Amino acid sequence: MLNHQHHSLRSLIVLGLVTLWAGTVQAQSLYMPRNVKKAYQKGTRSMDGKPGSKYWQNTARYTINITATPPNRTIRGTEEITYVNNSPDTLRFLVFKLFLNSHRPGAVRQSAASPEYLTSGVQIDKYTENNTEKKLRETSATNQQVSLSKPLMPRDSVKLTFDWHFDVSVESGREGALDSTTFFLAYFYLRVAVYDDYYGWDRTTFTEAQEFYNDFNNYVVNVSVPKNYVVWGTGDLQNPGEVLQPTFAQRLSESMRTDSVVHVATLPDINARNVTQQKEMNTWRFAAGNVPDVALCISDHYVWDASSVVVDKKTGRRASVQAAFLDNARDFHQMVKFGQHSLDWFSNNWPGVPYPYSKTTIVQGFADMEYPMMVNDASTQDLNFSRFVAEHEIAHTWFPFYMGINETRYGFMDEGWVTALEYLISQADLGYEQATRNFQQFRVAYWSADPSAEQDLPIITPANVLSGAALGNNEYGKAAIGYLALKDLLGDEVFRKGLHAFISRWNGKHPNPWDMFYTFNDATGKNLNWFWQNWFFSNNYIDHAIRQVATSANQTTVTLQNIGGYVAPVDIVAQYADGTKETFHQTPAIWQANQSQAVVKLPTKKSVQSLTLEGGVFMDADRSNNTWKAK
Repeated sequence: MLNHQHHSLRSLIVLGLVTLWAGTVQAQSLYMPRNVKKAYQKGTRSMDGKPGSKYWQNTARYTINITATPPNRTIRGTEEITYVNNSPDTLRFLVFKLFLNSHRPGAVRQSAASPEYLTSGVQIDKYTENNTEKKLRETSATNQQVSLSKPLMPRDSVKLTFDWHFDVSVESGREGALDSTTFFLAYFYLRVAVYDDYYGWDRTTFTEAQEFYNDFNNYVVNVSVPKNYVVWGTGDLQNPGEVLQPTFAQRLSESMRTDSVVHVATLPDINARNVTQQKEMNTWRFAAGNVPDVALCISDHYVWDASSVVVDKKTGRRASVQAAFLDNARDFHQMVKFGQHSLDWFSNNWPGVPYPYSKTTIVQGFADMEYPMMVNDASTQDLNFSRFVAEHEIAHTWFPFYMGINETRYGFMDEGWVTALEYLISQADLGYEQATRNFQQFRVAYWSADPSAEQDLPIITPANVLSGAALGNNEYGKAAIGYLALKDLLGDEVFRKGLHAFISRWNGKHPNPWDMFYTFNDATGKNLNWFWQNWFFSNNYIDHAIRQVATSANQTTVTLQNIGGYVAPVDIVAQYADGTKETFHQTPAIWQANQSQAVVKLPTKKSVQSLTLEGGVFMDADRSNNTWKAK
């Protein structure tokens, strides 16, 4: 999600010790929570950063059927879940997620809710376990624990069914009514919570601040809507010929094979009411395999553009890029092109891993929010900003969806990576200087010089106990510049080796932060724990100072002090007596031996008049001590 809000304090983490071995290098210690430490001791995770020999994760098959008849806001659904217990544990109960209970009056939320946001939440009409109907008590919580009639043994499965309904909220946030006949449906189905090897059941309360943590499942979703309604969804549309008139089914098919934008359904087409088959109700069928969630949009007046782009140059594999929007949204007429550019750039540059899915659909909404193969973005008058938002949300495909990150606790593993990717693609879009100014203003400036305690909590602090500044800073800007500092430290080639190893080892699984740290250590052959400790486990901030300068004919020796503690890159800009300038870039390596002080020898060949420290996106909290002038 795109985040630029200030946040406030909830919790403080206490640092501890655990010894690890990374590759052939004896590493320094990193704090590890006791429950996470047990996972490594049990062998489900390994100190070299790889999934352990006993690693497991549960999964399920979902068949979901929903009916929507706008402007009626009641959505009715049935679903069948086959839940597979791959764990070594006997499960005597399940925990279900009822996310839309967050709309109920009195629900736990990060901020106040308007009357238009409130609904009666999820209403469960029928529940069966292995074909036997069971009564469920009504709950206003977003989690519900339900005892099993028969314990679920390891390697066994249970079949569950639900009939349920809910009302779409009038006020749209991440989901809801975009207008009276356009609904964006997310978090809309009942699901089994994640049961993992270090927390057990995920019981985090859904407050809409913390986002995704879901198992990788297979989905078939059948969406029944009246004629003239189009449905866009996660996964591949299985029956275009059954729901679209031949002309429009052909246009959609054509878009899958071309780089050109195809106007699948224009405003005149929509107004003519001839896009869909003219049965009273059409059922749109979507299928998606090994994904952590699904989302939908339905509308009777959104226009539809589509194209595709080669995302894997080795195989020639294409991915579909679609957009659904109001015809008067000027930026959305460019959105397919923005999406093609995003998929191409991310696939071939950073992270440099081919887009893993078959499609993406960018929907005009209000949330600036990502879902697997779906984006819900607001329209803006600034084409550069609209592209920027789309790029950020599409980058979430890799983090958290492809990587299965526990975003509810460790959002810095997805928002941080995506915010770093956002800066890198912005340099390609806008040039280094403009991208840097934008990133400074949008991601760094509002917290870098703020001395309040909320700004300095360790990034590793679990996000589910944070809100306000601490949550936003840790997940977005601070984590992003930590990853960018690592890239600067390692250089692109070695950094790419570590990043690709992490993605290769953990896609489709559930990595935690230590899996990421240890993988980078192992794959790069470097003991990076001094760096991880500094950036992710400390109360540091960025504040460098020039303390001493000694000049000679061929060299300038500069003593730098690291007041804030973060081992950030820094440029030393020399102004010469002849009016010229020279920039000497210093990577975080200058701080490895001594994180408080560094002595840097610059090969200056001219008379130095002044020296200035410049950080770029690594903004210094106090610039008053960043300049030295010759006497």
